[in-house]
Amino acid sequence: QVQLVESGGGLVQAGGSLRLSCAASGGTSISMGWFRQAPGKEREFVAGIRWSVTLTYYAESVKGRFAISRDNAKNTIYLQMNRLQPEDTAVYYCATADSLDRLRIGTIDYWGQGTQVTVSS
Repeated sequence: QVQLVESGGGLVQAGGSLRLSCAASGGTSISMGWFRQAPGKEREFVAGIRWSVTLTYYAESVKGRFAISRDNAKNTIYLQMNRLQPEDTAVYYCATADSLDRLRIGTIDYWGQGTQVTVSS
């Protein structure tokens, strides 16, 4: 049973930055990444990374602004979010899957509890 512990959410003004962290324990996963869900909207894929090799995938809406990375020694992934916009306001969820493609389409093995990101104008 994998457990995912998230941190780093908060309130920031438009144009600012936040860095989310997700520490995994209880096992290993092939791929990890981030989803987000805004009030009244469906949950959507944000970014994913393959654990053992450098391979990443981003939603079109965040390309050039967000960057996903990993720290193998800490079994942790990060989401660096720059030039944040009000449209980025959502609960952000860490997730695992057994391939990057399955992660991207939402075939998830484990979810984190979510962390709130709020971007004000």
